Amino acid sequence: MYNFIKKIVMEALEFVTRIKDKQIVVPYNIQLALEGKKDKQVRVIVLIGENDESEENEAAIQNKVEEQFLKGYADSDSVYDNL
Repeated sequence: MYNFIKKIVMEALEFVTRIKDKQIVVPYNIQLALEGKKDKQVRVIVLIGENDESEENEAAIQNKVEEQFLKGYADSDSVYDNL
């Protein structure tokens, strides 16, 4: 009559890419982020856009959001990077 709670912690890496020759192309910056995580289990979710234009717009919006976020980043914020 014991209830066990399993805590699963996952890191999310999101990117927009294309399928080429039946393979999902992983951008170089994501490959770098995965370097130290060899032999780790991953969960993959593939979302396919209805048209290329919406994917391009989403990528442009994502880039702008990242750009604006990083403008507000200060060196003193690095204390939170390893939490």
